[in-house]
Amino acid sequence: MHCVLLLGALCVFLFSRVLPVHPLQEVHVNRETLGKISAASKMMRCSAAVDVLFLLDGSHSVGKAGFERSKHFAITLCDALDISPNRVRVGALQFGSAPHLEFPLDAFPTRQEVKAEIKRMVFKGGRTETGLALKYLLHGGLPGGRNGSVPQLLIIVTDGKSQGQVALPAKQLKERGITVFAVGVRFPRWEELHTLASEPWEQHVLLAEQADDATNGLLSTLAHSALCTIHAPDCRVEAHPCERRTLQTVRELAGSAPCWRGSRRTDAVMAAHCPFYSWKRVFLSHPATCYRTICPGPCDVHPCQNGGTCVPEGPDRYHCLCPPAFAGEANCAPKLSLECRIDVLFLLDSSAGTSLEGFMRAKAFVKRFAQAVLSEDSPARVGVAWYSRELVVVVPIGEYQDVPDLVRSLDHIPFSAGPTLTGSALRQVTERGFGSATRTGQDRPRRVVVLLTESRSQDEVAGPARHARARELLLLGVGSEAVRAELEEITGSPRHTVIYSDPRDLFSQVLQLQGKLCSRPRPGCQAQSLDLIFLLDASASVGPENFAHMQSFLRSCTLQFDVNPDVTQVGLVVYGSWVQVVFELDTHMTRAAVLRAMSQAPYLGGVGSAGTALLHIHDHVMTIRRGARPGVPKAVVMLTGGRGVEDAAVPAQKLRDNGVSILVVGMGPVLREALRRLAGPRDSLIHVAVYTDLRYHQDMIMEWICAEAKRPVNLCKPSPCMNEGACVLQNASYRCECRGGWEGPHCENRVLRGDAPQAHSAHQEPAGGQQPHPSQQAWGRLAHPGH
Repeated sequence: MHCVLLLGALCVFLFSRVLPVHPLQEVHVNRETLGKISAASKMMRCSAAVDVLFLLDGSHSVGKAGFERSKHFAITLCDALDISPNRVRVGALQFGSAPHLEFPLDAFPTRQEVKAEIKRMVFKGGRTETGLALKYLLHGGLPGGRNGSVPQLLIIVTDGKSQGQVALPAKQLKERGITVFAVGVRFPRWEELHTLASEPWEQHVLLAEQADDATNGLLSTLAHSALCTIHAPDCRVEAHPCERRTLQTVRELAGSAPCWRGSRRTDAVMAAHCPFYSWKRVFLSHPATCYRTICPGPCDVHPCQNGGTCVPEGPDRYHCLCPPAFAGEANCAPKLSLECRIDVLFLLDSSAGTSLEGFMRAKAFVKRFAQAVLSEDSPARVGVAWYSRELVVVVPIGEYQDVPDLVRSLDHIPFSAGPTLTGSALRQVTERGFGSATRTGQDRPRRVVVLLTESRSQDEVAGPARHARARELLLLGVGSEAVRAELEEITGSPRHTVIYSDPRDLFSQVLQLQGKLCSRPRPGCQAQSLDLIFLLDASASVGPENFAHMQSFLRSCTLQFDVNPDVTQVGLVVYGSWVQVVFELDTHMTRAAVLRAMSQAPYLGGVGSAGTALLHIHDHVMTIRRGARPGVPKAVVMLTGGRGVEDAAVPAQKLRDNGVSILVVGMGPVLREALRRLAGPRDSLIHVAVYTDLRYHQDMIMEWICAEAKRPVNLCKPSPCMNEGACVLQNASYRCECRGGWEGPHCENRVLRGDAPQAHSAHQEPAGGQQPHPSQQAWGRLAHPGH
């Protein structure tokens, strides 16, 4: 029987449905940055003379819906073009099986007419003959163009599935100086778009499905050639990783099944295993880099304080979601105010050394300061100037309508990227920064210059700064750690600088700057005699970074004292794995020497014992032998992280019983009960939530120290008598009764005679230097602070 049973191979075609939400191009940035990209595309404009021709794919592979999206992209881009006969000219050509000129470049002189004509374009269909369209332009040039006398742009919007060769005509067009952008639509074939586009292709290949993103990318590329500009001066082009996807149909082996095949040589039917396949539509990913323009958003400067969350509401508006404790307050912070009568000129460094980012931070800081501190009834007046090579006063002192007007004026300050001539700027500020007013004395407000910089000056600053201070200008410096030394040289004092280690910390310095603007020297405290010991927790529970914060805080506190042997003596003790005396009370005779030694205090680590440290101070530091002075108030300021203080209450009381006051400054989110016991019954405890907030408590700590310096003292506490001598108070003075073998005003000398007396009485003027009476019975008067 010549019959052949033929069973064909089983083929299953499974086409998975394409989810419309699956993006064909994805820029790997957060949602906020995507919003900034979209907003920036509306702030960019092309106003130079240029010919722009849209070449729109109207073939069946694109489809009518894809063609409408291509038109939408073209219309969106036209919104950024300054269309006129002398500037930007726009034309359009549609291609399918053949090219069709929709309107030439010189047809419509206005943006409205061009957009209306693009909307009227009708989808034609046909094959995708991209090569024929390119040859049409090669033979006739850009229709209605200016013959190459101005830059020429060809924007091809296609799915990249041409049915002819495109590489050669595309290359020839680009060789004629035409810049080609390839913009994908629907499910583009990215390889062909790369062939069509100018190089670098990452800056000339886009996706029309995301019209705002594609417009931003195209205008960002043109911004390098000065054809396009951005209204906001702080915007910048950034490179972002992105991913492009292609939808392709792939064949996969699904398995095999028995089948029967006939043989040509015989009449037999043969059994075999035949493969069968499934067909799937899958996305293939292509990593790339996307260049987009980003403009700063209202939340970039972190306006919401105290843990508030910033929610943007457009390119320049926001609102804050505040914690309950700050609900209802602007920016989640209580309104500050400048109650002093001053004229403040903010001087912004606009040089290349500061960088664009640093300049933007400085402007944002001034904005925040004005919004937080100034009010309608504030006696303070503000002005703004910037400098690089020359000084430019943008807002003269007090010449603004209100705070919003002042803030808006800051948006127009340009970044010059010139040299950093801070010395020249200070000289010009002194001469003309505050106008030509001739008022002097009580009739003139205090004049303050606030310098904001992150770059060292390229010219000499010491002379101009001394000249400015001699003209009664208060110079304050705000800058990074890198310019600390120069700012101290300019301002004349570390107290007149605001330093931040991390740029993000700049915006938390508003309160500190406000305090410096209105601060006046506090009389009285510097003139008080005082023996002061700082005790620092250097254990592992604190950590090296927080220990550095405490060191910096101690330096700031020490600046408030007149350090010399006749007024204030300062010592420093640290504790961790062990107790270490960094320097004793009489080690350093000047404030500068104390400041240098504080910077060298070691971080010890390990487990600390505050009780051991306090006992060491009682026995070996706050003693006459170690530099303590009789009749002078004595205080210990202890800064601790709160751990290892459980054994400290008894030693602390022992110090108090011996006439030494103790202030406990506890750091950390939780105030431990052991710290309360350590502080004792009097108000001698200050709680600081985080180490970086120490500076906000400096005034409170100084008030406590100054109050202790004014308290009357017991001349025998701590005992001025050494070698177990007994201190005896009598008639507002004291005397030392020495044990056998010792003599001298404080029982400090060993008796060398063979028969030593059983007891020896001596006295000493409490804080003076008089020699004792030969009878060893002369009496000193009771010493009070300040005598």
